[in-house]
Amino acid sequence: MLRYLITLLISLVLFTCSTIPTPKVQVIKFDTLELLMTRDSEKVEVINFWATWCKPCIKELPYFQELHNLRSYHVNVTLVSLDYVDVLHEKVIPFVEMRQLTPQVMLLDEIDYNSWIDKVEPSWSGAIPATLIINHKTGERRFLERELKTGELTQIIDEITT
Repeated sequence: MLRYLITLLISLVLFTCSTIPTPKVQVIKFDTLELLMTRDSEKVEVINFWATWCKPCIKELPYFQELHNLRSYHVNVTLVSLDYVDVLHEKVIPFVEMRQLTPQVMLLDEIDYNSWIDKVEPSWSGAIPATLIINHKTGERRFLERELKTGELTQIIDEITT
Protein backbone atom coordinates (compact mmCIF):
# COMPACT_ATOMS: atom_id res chain seq x y z
CA MET A 1 0.00 0.00 0.00
CA LEU A 2 2.81 2.41 0.88
CA ARG A 3 4.58 1.62 -2.39
CA TYR A 4 1.36 2.35 -4.29
CA LEU A 5 0.94 5.73 -2.52
CA ILE A 6 4.54 6.70 -3.22
CA THR A 7 4.17 5.76 -6.89
CA LEU A 8 0.92 7.72 -7.09
CA LEU A 9 2.51 10.76 -5.44
CA ILE A 10 5.52 10.67 -7.79
CA SER A 11 3.22 10.34 -10.81
CA LEU A 12 1.13 13.28 -9.62
CA VAL A 13 4.21 15.47 -9.14
CA LEU A 14 5.59 14.56 -12.57
CA PHE A 15 2.23 15.22 -14.23
CA THR A 16 1.86 18.59 -12.47
CA CYS A 17 5.38 19.66 -13.43
CA SER A 18 4.83 18.70 -17.05
CA THR A 19 1.64 20.78 -17.33
CA ILE A 20 3.12 24.03 -15.98
CA PRO A 21 4.00 26.18 -18.99
CA THR A 22 7.67 27.06 -19.26
CA PRO A 23 8.14 30.77 -19.85
CA LYS A 24 9.62 31.47 -23.21
CA VAL A 25 12.01 34.37 -23.65
CA GLN A 26 12.51 35.25 -27.27
CA VAL A 27 15.86 36.80 -28.18
CA ILE A 28 15.23 39.49 -30.80
CA LYS A 29 16.88 42.21 -32.82
CA PHE A 30 15.44 45.70 -33.09
CA ASP A 31 13.58 44.99 -36.34
CA THR A 32 11.26 42.59 -34.45
CA LEU A 33 10.55 45.26 -31.85
CA GLU A 34 9.96 47.79 -34.61
CA LEU A 35 7.28 45.49 -36.06
CA LEU A 36 5.47 45.52 -32.69
CA MET A 37 5.56 49.31 -32.62
CA THR A 38 4.24 49.74 -36.16
CA ARG A 39 1.90 46.80 -36.69
CA ASP A 40 -1.72 47.19 -37.69
CA SER A 41 -3.66 46.08 -34.63
CA GLU A 42 -6.94 46.76 -32.90
CA LYS A 43 -5.19 46.33 -29.56
CA VAL A 44 -3.24 48.89 -27.55
CA GLU A 45 0.46 48.03 -27.46
CA VAL A 46 2.28 48.28 -24.12
CA ILE A 47 6.03 47.76 -24.34
CA ASN A 48 8.05 47.91 -21.14
CA PHE A 49 11.84 48.12 -21.15
CA TRP A 50 13.40 46.59 -18.05
CA ALA A 51 16.31 44.48 -16.75
CA THR A 52 16.78 41.93 -14.00
CA TRP A 53 19.26 44.22 -12.21
CA CYS A 54 16.95 47.27 -12.18
CA LYS A 55 15.07 47.55 -8.85
CA PRO A 56 12.47 50.09 -10.05
CA CYS A 57 11.82 47.84 -13.08
CA ILE A 58 11.24 44.84 -10.87
CA LYS A 59 8.97 46.86 -8.58
CA GLU A 60 6.61 47.77 -11.43
CA LEU A 61 6.49 44.37 -13.20
CA PRO A 62 3.35 43.30 -11.26
CA TYR A 63 1.46 46.20 -12.93
CA PHE A 64 2.22 44.72 -16.36
CA GLN A 65 1.30 41.23 -15.20
CA GLU A 66 -2.01 42.52 -13.84
CA LEU A 67 -2.71 44.43 -17.05
CA HIS A 68 -1.99 41.28 -19.07
CA ASN A 69 -4.29 39.22 -16.83
CA LEU A 70 -7.20 41.67 -16.87
CA ARG A 71 -7.08 43.33 -20.29
CA SER A 72 -5.35 40.97 -22.69
CA TYR A 73 -8.45 41.00 -24.90
CA HIS A 74 -7.63 44.57 -25.99
CA VAL A 75 -4.04 45.18 -24.81
CA ASN A 76 -0.79 43.50 -25.92
CA VAL A 77 1.81 43.55 -23.15
CA THR A 78 5.43 42.92 -24.08
CA LEU A 79 8.29 43.00 -21.59
CA VAL A 80 11.59 43.79 -23.32
CA SER A 81 14.61 42.82 -21.26
CA LEU A 82 17.75 44.87 -21.80
CA ASP A 83 19.94 42.31 -20.04
CA TYR A 84 22.88 40.96 -22.02
CA VAL A 85 22.04 37.88 -24.09
CA ASP A 86 24.82 35.88 -22.39
CA VAL A 87 22.80 35.88 -19.12
CA LEU A 88 19.60 34.62 -20.77
CA HIS A 89 19.75 31.13 -19.23
CA GLU A 90 21.36 31.99 -15.91
CA LYS A 91 19.40 35.14 -15.04
CA VAL A 92 16.56 36.14 -17.36
CA ILE A 93 14.72 32.84 -17.78
CA PRO A 94 14.97 31.94 -14.06
CA PHE A 95 13.78 35.47 -13.20
CA VAL A 96 10.75 35.13 -15.49
CA GLU A 97 9.98 31.67 -14.11
CA MET A 98 10.34 32.70 -10.47
CA ARG A 99 7.98 35.65 -10.91
CA GLN A 100 5.64 33.61 -13.12
CA LEU A 101 5.47 36.34 -15.76
CA THR A 102 2.98 35.45 -18.47
CA PRO A 103 3.12 38.46 -20.83
CA GLN A 104 5.35 38.06 -23.86
CA VAL A 105 9.00 38.46 -22.78
CA MET A 106 11.71 39.37 -25.26
CA LEU A 107 15.41 39.99 -24.74
CA LEU A 108 16.69 42.70 -27.07
CA ASP A 109 20.07 41.63 -28.44
CA GLU A 110 21.32 45.06 -29.51
CA ILE A 111 24.30 46.32 -27.50
CA ASP A 112 24.63 49.56 -29.49
CA TYR A 113 21.80 51.42 -27.73
CA ASN A 114 22.44 54.60 -29.74
CA SER A 115 21.45 52.78 -32.92
CA TRP A 116 17.85 52.13 -31.81
CA ILE A 117 16.81 54.24 -28.77
CA ASP A 118 15.76 57.25 -30.88
CA LYS A 119 13.62 54.95 -33.02
CA VAL A 120 11.62 54.00 -29.93
CA GLU A 121 11.35 57.56 -28.65
CA PRO A 122 13.53 60.53 -29.66
CA SER A 123 13.38 62.01 -26.14
CA TRP A 124 14.48 58.79 -24.42
CA SER A 125 17.82 59.11 -22.62
CA GLY A 126 18.11 55.33 -22.37
CA ALA A 127 17.24 55.12 -18.67
CA ILE A 128 14.99 52.30 -17.46
CA PRO A 129 12.33 51.51 -16.56
CA ALA A 130 10.71 52.95 -19.65
CA THR A 131 7.31 52.21 -21.11
CA LEU A 132 5.87 52.89 -24.55
CA ILE A 133 2.09 52.77 -24.96
CA ILE A 134 0.66 52.90 -28.49
CA ASN A 135 -2.94 53.11 -29.65
CA HIS A 136 -2.50 51.62 -33.12
CA LYS A 137 -5.97 52.76 -34.23
CA THR A 138 -5.35 56.45 -33.56
CA GLY A 139 -1.56 56.56 -33.71
CA GLU A 140 -1.42 58.17 -30.25
CA ARG A 141 1.69 57.30 -28.25
CA ARG A 142 2.75 57.85 -24.66
CA PHE A 143 6.28 57.33 -23.43
CA LEU A 144 7.24 57.20 -19.76
CA GLU A 145 10.90 57.16 -18.76
CA ARG A 146 10.39 56.39 -15.08
CA GLU A 147 8.85 53.95 -12.66
CA LEU A 148 5.08 53.77 -12.87
CA LYS A 149 2.77 54.22 -9.91
CA THR A 150 -0.14 51.96 -8.96
CA GLY A 151 -3.05 52.45 -11.37
CA GLU A 152 -1.14 54.78 -13.69
CA LEU A 153 -0.80 52.27 -16.51
CA THR A 154 -4.52 51.58 -16.78
CA GLN A 155 -5.28 55.28 -16.44
CA ILE A 156 -3.06 56.14 -19.41
CA ILE A 157 -4.55 53.33 -21.51
CA ASP A 158 -8.04 54.59 -20.69
CA GLU A 159 -7.01 58.15 -21.68
CA ILE A 160 -5.68 57.17 -25.11
CA THR A 161 -8.56 54.84 -25.94
CA THR A 162 -11.50 57.14 -25.18
